[in-house]
Amino acid sequence: MKQIPNIFTLLNLVFGCIAIVFILQNGLVAVEGANGTQLLDIPEKVWIATLFIALAGAVDFLDGFMARLFKVDSAMGKQLDSLADVVSFGVAPGMILYQMLRLSFAQGENGLDTPFIWPALAFILPAAAAYRLAKFNLDSSQSQNFKGVPTPAVGLVIASLPVLYWQTDMQWVRDLLLSKVFIITHIIGLSILMVCSLPIMSFKFKDFSIQNNIHRYILLLIAVLSIIFLGWLAAPVIFISYVLVSLLFIKKLS
Repeated sequence: MKQIPNIFTLLNLVFGCIAIVFILQNGLVAVEGANGTQLLDIPEKVWIATLFIALAGAVDFLDGFMARLFKVDSAMGKQLDSLADVVSFGVAPGMILYQMLRLSFAQGENGLDTPFIWPALAFILPAAAAYRLAKFNLDSSQSQNFKGVPTPAVGLVIASLPVLYWQTDMQWVRDLLLSKVFIITHIIGLSILMVCSLPIMSFKFKDFSIQNNIHRYILLLIAVLSIIFLGWLAAPVIFISYVLVSLLFIKKLS
């Protein structure tokens, strides 16, 4: 029984690895046209990677649930969970950002000759994720709430970006998602949110009373309404709401 949570954790890692495979098989092709070299849109294989990162998020939740259910929390399980999270919610989303930056630079003049160092800025995020997880493992005060935004939340919101690009009919959204300024700002901003010490809510319920969980219920309401009315655009809205609601109830979380 005590190995069941570890099996879910390793499944999290496997899903993260599969996501990376699809991200690397991106299918970007340079096409010669009347206006010079152009690239095709973000291909569907990157969209498939989003699915596997989402599956990794689901089993990441389940491994903790199983550990509490069978009362088999262990130091090894905690370390294993962080190692899996680095891959699924650090490296895989970092690779998505790398491909998006690569496509963004490639659409400019002489874009295919862009030095590797520019799209490699995306790897700031996996480095921040690893630092955040190591800090979490050494800090016993984060049992009920977090210091800094948890890595899975960041990984999942990044994983939603290819889906938004693929599904949206709004050209301004597509243009924004492939803006170099937009992508680099997200890399830096999300990395800072992970390594900072701002109190951020967790979803570990001690009880289900409104008084003790008002901030969680507000976020759940926002999430449900966002999904109903915004579709795929709900992911970034929910993430921003997660941070803002946590800041609104900062005294409760401190």
